[in-house]
This record gives sequence, C-alpha cells and structure tokens, in this order.
Amino acid sequence: MNSLPVDSLKLDSQLCFKLYAASRAVIRAYKPMLDQLGLTYPQYLAMLVLWEWQDNAPEQPTVKALGERLALDSGTLTPLLKRLQQLQLVQRRRSARDEREVHLSLTSAGQTLREQVGPLKSRLLCDSGVDLDRLNELRDGLDHLLWQIKALS
Repeated sequence: MNSLPVDSLKLDSQLCFKLYAASRAVIRAYKPMLDQLGLTYPQYLAMLVLWEWQDNAPEQPTVKALGERLALDSGTLTPLLKRLQQLQLVQRRRSARDEREVHLSLTSAGQTLREQVGPLKSRLLCDSGVDLDRLNELRDGLDHLLWQIKALS
C-alpha cells in the first residue's frame, strides 16, 4: 500500500481548502456591492441566471431549472426566491399545466436592477487590481475541473 507524502496532508496543500478560501474571499469582496443592491450572494447568483434567461430563456424557466443551473436544491431555492419576490424582483407562478412546476420571471424592478449591477461590478473589478485575463484563465480552468468532477459521479 502506497503511503501519501506527509506534505499532501497539510492544509495548504489541499486544493479544496484553496477553493473554499478563495470563494469566501470573493463573496466578501462582493458584499459592499451586494449591500447596495439589497441582495445576498446566493440571491445575486439567482438574479444572474434570471437576467441570462431574460436574453435567452429556457423552454421552462422553472425553479427546478434554476436549481439545476445553480446546483442548488429546491429547499435552498424556495426561501431565496420568496425573499426575491418580497423584494418585488421576481414573480413565481404555478404552471397551469402542472401545479408542481413553478415558473419564474423578472418584474420590472428586477429588470431595472440589472442596469445597476454593471457599473458596480466594473468598479469592483477595477478596485481589485486583478488581471482580467488571469481571471478568465482561472474561470476556464475551474469550468474544466467541475466538468471532470461531475463526470466521476
């Protein structure tokens, strides 16, 4: 039986820890922008998908489809979407064809919020001083990693 090198069990050698720490740091960096928008980070992610759908809607813009896109279950999404509905950013409607399906759409306030995000996000990126080409390379590498991990399961 092969034993692992001692360094492989150190925290700083763990890719999972680096991903976790980086994710937390990015969310922290987004917080001032999101506070101005009145959103939490998970709500922001849901809004990003809904804005995408505004431009290129799936056949069924449902809670289930949103959950699949965000890799979240309905138990997590339901309170998040209820809050977005309370904020009058999203409408949820039961399908007339199948009551189990809940269709999603943006309100006019939800559509308008999209216009506020661009300038705030640009300022966030400019203030960070991060090389955009490097960020794009990292994102593409993470996409590939996710694809490989999903292929294992």
